[in-house]
Amino acid sequence: MASATASISSHSIAPRDLKAARIGAVRQQVAVVQSGPAAKSQRARAVRPLCAAEPARKPVSASAAAAPVAPVEEEASAAAAVDYEALAQELVGASPLEIMDRALDLFGSEIAIAFSGAEDVALIEYAKLTGRPFRVFSLDTGRLNPETYQLFDKVEKHYGIHIEYTFPEAGEVQDLVRSKGLFSFYEDGHQECCRVRKVRPLRKALKGLKAWITGQRKDQSPGTRASIPVVQVDPSFEGLDGGAGSLIKWNPVANVEGKDVWTFLRTMDVPVNALHAQGYVSIGCEPCTRPVLPGQHEREGRWWWEDAAAKECGLHKGNIEKDGAPKVGVNGNGSAEASAPDIFQSQAIVNLTRPGIENLLRLENRTEPWLTVLYAPWCPFCQAMEASYVQLAEKLSGSGIKVAKFRADGEQKPFAQAELQLQSFPTILLFPSRTARPIKYPSEKRDVDSLLAFVNSLR
Repeated sequence: MASATASISSHSIAPRDLKAARIGAVRQQVAVVQSGPAAKSQRARAVRPLCAAEPARKPVSASAAAAPVAPVEEEASAAAAVDYEALAQELVGASPLEIMDRALDLFGSEIAIAFSGAEDVALIEYAKLTGRPFRVFSLDTGRLNPETYQLFDKVEKHYGIHIEYTFPEAGEVQDLVRSKGLFSFYEDGHQECCRVRKVRPLRKALKGLKAWITGQRKDQSPGTRASIPVVQVDPSFEGLDGGAGSLIKWNPVANVEGKDVWTFLRTMDVPVNALHAQGYVSIGCEPCTRPVLPGQHEREGRWWWEDAAAKECGLHKGNIEKDGAPKVGVNGNGSAEASAPDIFQSQAIVNLTRPGIENLLRLENRTEPWLTVLYAPWCPFCQAMEASYVQLAEKLSGSGIKVAKFRADGEQKPFAQAELQLQSFPTILLFPSRTARPIKYPSEKRDVDSLLAFVNSLR
């Protein structure tokens, strides 16, 4: 096993790796491996265990294959003295490979990649391409999909590494399940379960590190991740030295779009989770993850029964302000930022005001049916269905059915919740011509054909 992992530590770019040069986000010259005593002293560190994982299986990673030496104090102090805000600005235009190389160079064996079993496998490929030793850890919540466990095994064999698994405390899981059942999160929110199965184990794992690497991207959740930098002082967790500012968080693909990550994975022939081929994009625990449908944002496959602003599990809670408000897009009361541009702009769509929709509610015998979307312009799920809704409105123009929109965030949200069945954005209602109460569209399918079938079935 030592020889298998050592091959990564001394990795030189193979012909297959040269394909990375064809991808705009990868700059091959960074992957040149330095050699000699200076490079060895710069990279080699004493390997500290990430956490107490499987007793019968010591965490053996790529970095552990290198002969450990005593940490170099000068290097440690140099990493601590870095101005990370300035470094983030310096790396704004850098490729993920350059950012990964800088992270591994600065922290050696005291940094690890957080791997969730989804498209963040790209991080491991970038780490391999640097030619530097690296560590990988993962949170096993006990409720992952079988396909995710299968990917863990494939990744370990493909890269010749052992993932350092972290588990929740058995006693805490037992208390939660015995007191509230296996699926309490469907009734009172996912935060409590995530806190027990993910956040606390992560906090324990990070206490053994000085930095960690995540696969966060700005386009994953515009409501909470749109402003993440490529490197930052972690605002939520503590590292090896303890105290605020003791942990550095790297986000090498923060500025990369999801489609470009997938171009990279396919080009480099990287093993991926089989669930992606079944429509899954964002992958977490099995009960809280499902495929996304046409017109849906990727995060809509996670905790789909909750509002858009709640779609963080706590691992990246620093993306949300202390008062509970996301940094971008929506405040704690659900009101949109003034800077958010309006959506569903079309001459075929009627923009309803509060008095307008109140009148629509009061009418018992309408002359024509009304299809209305309750929306918030900052909501990524509303943005994702904009094109299909506009297309539907244009198709229904002149058919005797009015298509409308009502902005239901901010001060209008309590009214919409009480009178219009609003639970999350977007909510689609049909006001039939001969029925007083509106009928709520029950499906998550927001493509033109599905919406049209709903309308036609109730005309």
